[in-house]
Amino acid sequence: MWYPEKKPVKLLKSLRITREPRRTSRRYALMALILSLIIVACTNTYQSSPFPVNKLSIESTDLRIWWDKGSNLEEDEALKLLISNWEKQSGKKVKLTFYTNDELSEKTNRALQAHNQPDIVMSSSAERELIPHLAWNGKLADVSDVLEPVKSLYSDTVLEAVHFYNNVTKNRSYYAVPINQLTIHIHYWRDLLEQVGRSQKDIPKDWDAFWEFWKQVQHDLQAQQKNQKPKIYGLGLPYSVASADTYYIFEQILEAYNVQILDSKGQLRLDDPNVRGSIVKSLDWYTKFYQQNYVPPDAVNWLNPDNNRSLLNHAVVMTPNTTLSIPAAVRQNPEIYRHKLGTIEFPNKPNGQPMRYLVAVNAAILFAESENQKTAKEFFRYLVQPNTIGNYIKAAGGRYLPVMMSNWKDPFWTDPTDPHISTAAKTLIKGPTRPFYIVQNPAYSRVLKDNVWGKALNRIVVDKISPEQATDEAIARIKQIFDQWQ
Repeated sequence: MWYPEKKPVKLLKSLRITREPRRTSRRYALMALILSLIIVACTNTYQSSPFPVNKLSIESTDLRIWWDKGSNLEEDEALKLLISNWEKQSGKKVKLTFYTNDELSEKTNRALQAHNQPDIVMSSSAERELIPHLAWNGKLADVSDVLEPVKSLYSDTVLEAVHFYNNVTKNRSYYAVPINQLTIHIHYWRDLLEQVGRSQKDIPKDWDAFWEFWKQVQHDLQAQQKNQKPKIYGLGLPYSVASADTYYIFEQILEAYNVQILDSKGQLRLDDPNVRGSIVKSLDWYTKFYQQNYVPPDAVNWLNPDNNRSLLNHAVVMTPNTTLSIPAAVRQNPEIYRHKLGTIEFPNKPNGQPMRYLVAVNAAILFAESENQKTAKEFFRYLVQPNTIGNYIKAAGGRYLPVMMSNWKDPFWTDPTDPHISTAAKTLIKGPTRPFYIVQNPAYSRVLKDNVWGKALNRIVVDKISPEQATDEAIARIKQIFDQWQ
């Protein structure tokens, strides 16, 4: 804004004591009016504020929470009810905002840069995109005082999944509050098996025989369909860079082949020739299904929901998935939910041992810069009461699974007449399980975010490079990420 200098003001003053022609005096009078308006305008602009002081002070007492938008209305309404009950009990107010999973992490990062972050965030992608990095850089509040009183109610895997290293304090601690957990399940169509004279009891438990089973089912179904289009495929495995399901599932395959990327201290083991050889074998095994046409051709371009859509549209016979969102999508149709759609566990590992499942824990975080630390922790203490968190997760329709062992006692999770939830519950109750490598070393969260394994798979099936070359590229990228981590 431009301010008038003293010289014009002196000139205007001199006009008052000298006699000038009327035209000149009018011109200077007009100039004086314009200048006075400019001064007033500049003064008013400087004093104005987009946030009146009294409004800002009121809003700062509200607890600001950003939360993943649920996949169904019931999930969102359950959280709203939970928060409403806490507001009545505590006398505090909450400003709740839902964002889709794709946008929540990005919005959170932008808000942090602007120092305008909410108090609490719960994102299902936070485990790989937010928590490890923020904990490392000291951006998260320590919530040990919230978890310690209820620590015995969680499994070791769940507690390990929220126990991160803070590079500022040089200590590990709890920097997130577990909300729910998920692992990988296999969903399939019972009616398609029946169509070719098979049932669930015919599905092998042996590793190689298990995967050959689905290939044979595809052959039999396509023989019945003959020239019918579109073709139905035996396997709904993702090979895309854009889908998180790709690396989730491939990480499970690496576990099946006992590939240990990090040691107990969180250091890379990629220079071990045995580790490299096992990665090559895993990539080769996984990509052959696509190369041999047992997977839809567009699987190289799938987004996160596309394996769900392919199964629900009967384009594939089976697909692994990281949540129970597929059964949840057909829950309102009892015939499909209980009789036509099936959920099973993974087969035994190639060495014959039971599968150890990778578990991801969705957790809520509190920012270190939050001015509402006390109120936020009061809310967390209410949230982690077994009945509170248990009812919330159950209201979401079983899409995610409980993190507190006491909640497993609810018949909702173990009812054998529910073929999906009871199978998923058995997987986590009986174990064995482990968290992803991001807990051992937060740099691995970038490996997942960059979808290094999705890129390796894509390079093999699209660019036609060898599994050996794809392995070396993946190893080089992982080493680069670890070298650059800060």
